[in-house]
Amino acid sequence: MFEESLEGVPQGGPLSPLLGNIMLNECDHELERRGHRFVRYADDMMIFCKSKKAAQRTLEHILPYIEGKLFLKVNREKTEVAYIGNVKYLGYGFYVHKGEGKLRVHAKSVKKLKDKIREVTGRSNGMGIDDRKTQLNQVIRGVNYFKIADMKNLMQELDEWTRSRIRMVTWKRWKKIRTRFENIKRAGLDKETAWMWANTRKGYWRTAHSPIMSRVLSNERFKRVGYLSFVECYSAK
Repeated sequence: MFEESLEGVPQGGPLSPLLGNIMLNECDHELERRGHRFVRYADDMMIFCKSKKAAQRTLEHILPYIEGKLFLKVNREKTEVAYIGNVKYLGYGFYVHKGEGKLRVHAKSVKKLKDKIREVTGRSNGMGIDDRKTQLNQVIRGVNYFKIADMKNLMQELDEWTRSRIRMVTWKRWKKIRTRFENIKRAGLDKETAWMWANTRKGYWRTAHSPIMSRVLSNERFKRVGYLSFVECYSAK
């Protein structure tokens, strides 16, 4: 449905963040005048305080300025006083290590990423091999957004999990026992072992984690046919 709007600017348009920065520039100066430490990206802002009580007081004092002086509406549902370790900002989370602030990928961002991978590697989405590989590689490349975070271990975990998802959907695609037998045998296994696994009654996900599938669809094979790796994209400069 289309509804004509005579006020405001289109959401997602290039003019919206520009006008937001012009308006909130005044808020930046006001926060600096009050001696606050803060960070702002477009209309998403965090103000840092030493205690919960000070943060609550700051919030109560800055809201009247934003709404009364700048005539901007504050989203009260998304505005909160919280410890920095519990905050999600632009997809990032924060923690302190040896007295130094560090960045990590927030748990909600990880869940969102895994949901995208589940969608692409779904067993019943009807997607072809090439389309699945293309879309999955696009998702993996998107990890560059979080490049400044500490996430090497997370990238390794995501690589293992994603490859298991590919093995699962591939095993489902090899519907016939004869097809499974030939593909397993082609990986260098003997006929007896290949026939035994081709006839397995284990579920798709359990089979995907088996040593046999790790050998049939090895990491080297994934790389050879063009699948990208989270670790390699994260490590690349």
